[in-house]
Amino acid sequence: MHHGRALLDEVASGRTTPLIGVYDMYSASIAAQHYNGFFVSGFGFAASYYGLPDIGFIAWPDMVGFVERLRLAFPAHHLLVDIDDGYADPEVACHVVQCLERAGASGVILEDQRRPRRCGHADGKLILPLEEYLEKLGLVLGSRDDLLVVARTDATEEPEILRRAAALAATDADVVLVDGVRSVERIHRIRTVIGDKPLLFNQIAGGRSPRLSLSELTELGVDAAIYSTPCLFAAHSAIDGALTGLKGADGRLPDPRSAGAVDVETSTLLLEKNISRHHRTPRPGTVPPTAPP
Repeated sequence: MHHGRALLDEVASGRTTPLIGVYDMYSASIAAQHYNGFFVSGFGFAASYYGLPDIGFIAWPDMVGFVERLRLAFPAHHLLVDIDDGYADPEVACHVVQCLERAGASGVILEDQRRPRRCGHADGKLILPLEEYLEKLGLVLGSRDDLLVVARTDATEEPEILRRAAALAATDADVVLVDGVRSVERIHRIRTVIGDKPLLFNQIAGGRSPRLSLSELTELGVDAAIYSTPCLFAAHSAIDGALTGLKGADGRLPDPRSAGAVDVETSTLLLEKNISRHHRTPRPGTVPPTAPP
């Protein structure tokens, strides 16, 4: 399947395409009931896979393995993957892009940070000279076949943001992302300098960027929005609440019939959908998946 072309067509739909951050197979299984596009964020993957912050610990084979598992369970979903700086070396970046495309990724995001890297909404980010990043980006673009490539800048000062955004828009990258955009006015200016090139916006709870609805983003000319951590942060809150309640109840599990409760049957039915998505006719004992809205 041409996963990259399918995602590019979605981005060109005229409305802001949401891509929901998932951090493991279970969170993806839940998200698949609501959305048809996933974002594999570095923040979520570093947190769930290593228990570490998003400052450059990710090893690319681990990310490729995760994308392989996602594609097997979700054959029709869009999968946009954060590959940080391409894992430092340009040749490694090209190899990773080819591996991810074979694994079924729809697209990748390549940033212009240099190491030690930081989350895009954190202070202390360092960026490569523009010419060095453009050389790496050019090699990556020459390595892909159908894969969608997002060119990302982590510049923080407005003159440099606009200079880099214009330069990225002039490449063969499919989409431009300026991470950590701090105001609606700045989105307007970025939209102006990149012309007709599709624009991606990153939203993360507690991040630098304003909280905007999809309708507001569409009015601003934003073509796609990645939501990095809604599943991860919701799980953090829910797990903490559940274990606090269990401790307060002297270890007695809550009644599975209570409102909003999840039990073994609910969980099993959810996971069986990851099997039945591969069959035109549901196999005996499985539940046909429902298409997300």
